[in-house]
Amino acid sequence: MLEKILTADAPAPIGPYNQAVRAGDFVFCSGQIPLDPVTGELVPGDIGAQTHRVMRNVGAVLAAASATFANVVKTTIFLIDMGDFAAVNAAYGSYFEHDIAPARSTVAVAALPKGARVEIEVVAHL
Repeated sequence: MLEKILTADAPAPIGPYNQAVRAGDFVFCSGQIPLDPVTGELVPGDIGAQTHRVMRNVGAVLAAASATFANVVKTTIFLIDMGDFAAVNAAYGSYFEHDIAPARSTVAVAALPKGARVEIEVVAHL
């Protein structure tokens, strides 16, 4: 059985998708970009600040599914500039301070929704 996960603590979907879907013991979170959940606008600041906003959005979706970053087993990071990798990695890494970090892929892309520079999606196991 599938269950949609939605929370007002993360940006509302801007297309035909859900913030996350629970399938059995897994939660598949849609990619989050650095949108302020209240204004729906991209947050200002450097790529580190934007990555922290993305991770707070991801954390809110995980919480709505009764999960935390400790439950995350796989992440995918999408960057429009691989020159941002080190700064994104530093901000991202601060959310995974437990013994087993998730598996991860990082992909360079030509563009992201709303002109974002970073998008992150996760899969969690409950």
